[in-house]
Amino acid sequence: MKLIVVRSGSALLFSEFGARHVKVGDVVLLAAQTLCGAEPEGSVSTTTIYLDRDYVIDQVFWQYAAQFCDRHNARDFFDAHYSTPAQIVRIGEDRAEMLMPWLDELAALSLDGPRPERFLRAQAMLFSVLDVIVPFVTTTAGTTKAGRGSAVIPSAPRHRQFRPLRIDARHVAQLIRDDPARRWTVQELAEAVHLSPSQLRRVFVEAFGKAPIAYLTMVRTERIAKLLRSTELPVKQIAAQVGWVDAEFAARQFRRSLGVTPSAYRRFVCAPNLSDGAQRAVDCTHAPATS
Repeated sequence: MKLIVVRSGSALLFSEFGARHVKVGDVVLLAAQTLCGAEPEGSVSTTTIYLDRDYVIDQVFWQYAAQFCDRHNARDFFDAHYSTPAQIVRIGEDRAEMLMPWLDELAALSLDGPRPERFLRAQAMLFSVLDVIVPFVTTTAGTTKAGRGSAVIPSAPRHRQFRPLRIDARHVAQLIRDDPARRWTVQELAEAVHLSPSQLRRVFVEAFGKAPIAYLTMVRTERIAKLLRSTELPVKQIAAQVGWVDAEFAARQFRRSLGVTPSAYRRFVCAPNLSDGAQRAVDCTHAPATS
């Protein structure tokens, strides 16, 4: 997951919550593989913290150790109560100002990569940041009880575990990204890496948190957003270029991912500067770890 802290300026943000304004005092929380775009209003400065899902679950387990039988119970609790893929947490300017020195030190500690001798200090800074933000995070309704598994299915995609991706999963993802307009089927993708369709689904979900076709939808949505920003092509033509012949279906998929229709996205982000070829929208899905 990602925590994006707005340090200065403001922006118009697009994600599953729709089009929302963010400014100093706001923190954006994004689950893995959640599309997000931003249009700076003049300028905006942010710091992004990347948190591995397994690490977060470990912290939940130790924080509520008396309530859980094991780490799996903590995972079920996390999935049930923190399943919102994208949300804006409004902590206020005063609290945001408290975070700035800790964020700066975290950025400095991460410049040369993780070092064992810096781990405790980095963790202390991270916990200071989370101590301010977490009380404002919106949780989802869940009924997980200690010692019992949860039957709740989270709406957020499952995050991959912190380990190297399998070569076959990476290869399938690259096939999709190289040719998103192709009408891929799970059977075709599975044959390309010599796996059965069921094996591919399991391997791919473990690696990317989405099934192959859901990943294809995400990639097509990314391409639509890019073409909306950089061209004046009609939405119908853009949809066809990325592989969706049905423009209405493409619009529904786009809105499901970014919270607004393609036309609204273009109007909010691109209309004033299309003639200049400006591409000012920021793709938060591939943002740097810190800035």
